[in-house]
Amino acid sequence: MTLNFTQAGNDYKIVAEAIRFIESHQRNQPTLAEVAASVNLSEYHFQRLFTRWVGISPKRFLQFLTKENAKRLLAESSLLDAAYESGLSSAGRLHDLFVQTEALTPGEIKGKGAGLKIRYGSHPTPFGQALIATTERGICRLAFDVENALATLKADFGNATLILDAAHTQNLIEKIFSSSNDGTPLTLDLRGTNFQIQVWEALLRIPTGEVTTYQSIAAAIGSPKASRAVGSAVGKNPVPLLIPCHRVIRATGEFGQYAFGSTRKKAILGWEMAQA
Repeated sequence: MTLNFTQAGNDYKIVAEAIRFIESHQRNQPTLAEVAASVNLSEYHFQRLFTRWVGISPKRFLQFLTKENAKRLLAESSLLDAAYESGLSSAGRLHDLFVQTEALTPGEIKGKGAGLKIRYGSHPTPFGQALIATTERGICRLAFDVENALATLKADFGNATLILDAAHTQNLIEKIFSSSNDGTPLTLDLRGTNFQIQVWEALLRIPTGEVTTYQSIAAAIGSPKASRAVGSAVGKNPVPLLIPCHRVIRATGEFGQYAFGSTRKKAILGWEMAQA
């Protein structure tokens, strides 16, 4: 198939112009019709073109900009002021936007874990030293890069009470890595967008010792063209191994990237295959 680079270049210019329009008018929350008119296209053709190039719809892109702007404003202003400055008509609309896209309320984001107790510990595992952290609801973090993971935990939950409690978390580590555990399921305390939660649930359905592709995960959640977004959601997994993002590989058969190194990814897969 011969690629039409001239047409592709023209399409890109339209999309870039539309993004600039959305960014500059974000506070006014422009409609699809207004954005399409700014690039002289019908709503139908603009929606298709933008979604194909950016990977999400114009509406979702505007939501993303609004959410990120509101998160910045929340750090320095009230909920109501952040809503108005973001172009939303009420604090209620800001609440709905955050619950839909972040699975957290604006108050929870602004609070950064205020009132929450998180117990954590660092322990040796078959794949190196690991940090594990848990709330009363369940495990909220698992990572093999202990120093960086602790710094990220403190940044994400800056107002939470972090308690070093290796005796408590040791039981969880033994449950995860011991072949003689009693089979009682572990509970997780996850915070993610609706899309991320969908992807993580799909990862949990991959059988032990098997692998799948980003494209297959995208198809499984009903978004066959969202492979790139799936890859991003996989990378945001807060509890690797428990949610088995290591079981996802590229369609070419390459192992692909892994937050804790491709060698560790291969080792985990081999360990699981031996168990299976």
